[in-house]
This record gives sequence, structure tokens and C-alpha cells, in this order.
Amino acid sequence: MTRIDDKFAELTAAGKKAFVAYVMAGDPDYDTSLEIVKGLPGAGVDIIELGLPFTDPMADGPTIQLAGGRALDGGMTLQKTLDLAAEFRKDDDTTPIVLMGYYNPIYSRGVDKFLADAREAGIDGLIVVDLPPEEDEELCIPAQKAGLNFIRLATPTTDDKRLPKVLTNTSGFVYYVSITGITGAAEAEAGDVGPEVARIKAQTDLPVIVGFGIKTPERSEAIAKVADGAVVGSAIVSEIGNGESVSDVLAFVKSLADGAHRA
Repeated sequence: MTRIDDKFAELTAAGKKAFVAYVMAGDPDYDTSLEIVKGLPGAGVDIIELGLPFTDPMADGPTIQLAGGRALDGGMTLQKTLDLAAEFRKDDDTTPIVLMGYYNPIYSRGVDKFLADAREAGIDGLIVVDLPPEEDEELCIPAQKAGLNFIRLATPTTDDKRLPKVLTNTSGFVYYVSITGITGAAEAEAGDVGPEVARIKAQTDLPVIVGFGIKTPERSEAIAKVADGAVVGSAIVSEIGNGESVSDVLAFVKSLADGAHRA
């Protein structure tokens, strides 16, 4: 059992849906980023997705690309991202952290070393968007053996033939991408998402969490009603990019979390 498994068991027992928040590690700078991450649980966040800055973030829209650029310009690295997680863990040993990013920095560090360091830093799961199921031996299987969940993305184009392959070796939860395209694009529609979530849940016992295109508390609530929870990333990252204060960013996050928890 990971912290992610424990969190979903806790939410299920309470009859609540999950709210997951994504922020880019090191955006706009290390200290501010750490302050925001430390404040997320108090703002109602159940699971933290921590973005790993990368120079070629092909799945990300302009908002998150810019956040990664700001973080990299500020000297953020994989090591500093793990340091930030470890610093967070000094005060919070229960909120799950999922590291989300691309394989190149992990490969450069070496898979075994990365997994040992991630585990020590308090990372609970990985979302690596450019490793398909055909490459499971590369990172997914070693991660599971090291005690980390490996969370896979399903999309509107993941048909019934492909879905079982996507679900194989997935753990923690399934991340359903509600729209076709990059992060921060069109808005998610509960009417479109509901049948897709049901289709995935017919083939797995894992929670299905929906992300992409959720920008308001109302949309967070609507999506959480048809899934096991909602993920918001670009809308939060946009607030940070606009230079909002930490307290204002966290107040915005709380409004989104409250929406999901009303579902």
C-alpha cells in the first residue's frame, strides 16, 4: 500500500471525491514553489502532482511550458525537485506526491538511482507521459518493484482494443485526459467524460481521475461527479505565472478543491 492507495481508501470511506493539484516544481522560484506546495494540503488538495521541469515538454500547452521555462531559468533540476519533495515531507508524511514529467531526465540520472532517490525523497508515484506501455520494462516495472505507483494516461482516442494494454501494470489511479490535445486547451465537459470514465471503470478497479480542461470550481465539481476525482493544473499554474501571491494562489486552489469535494 502506498500513500496514494491509503488516500483513496480514506476518501472512499468518507464518501468523498479526490482533488488533485498540479504545480511545476521551482516555479516561479524554489522558495515560492516550496511555500505553495506546503500550503496545498491545507487548501484541500488530496494528492499533489509535482511537475518535473523539462526542456521539451511535448504534451504541455503554453501555460505549463512557460512554467517549466521559468523553473529551468531559475536553476531548477531533477535533484532540486527531489529536494523540494523531501523538504515538504519534513512536515507532511501523509499527502501523496506524484512526480509528473518526461523520461529524459530520469534516464540521464539512471533508473535505479532515480528510483532510490525518489523513494527516499518521499515520492509516491510517477506519471511519465512519453513512455508507452510497450516500454514498461524501462521504468514502469522497476518503479513498481521499488514501491512507487506508475500512473498511466488514458485519452479519448484510447479505444477498447488499446485500453487493456494501457491498464496493464498501471497502479495508484488512472488519469483520464478529458480532451484531445495539450494541457490548458478546451474545457472538459462532464457529459462527454462520464461515459468514458464508465468505460474505463468497467475494465479496472483503480480510481479514475479526470484532468485537462478544468478551470473553475463549478467545472471541478461537475467532473468529479462523473469520476473519482478531478485534476487541475494549467489554471493553477496560470495564477502562479501571473504573479499572484502565495495566499491568493492557495485561495484559488481551495475554491477548486471545495468544488470537487461537493461532488
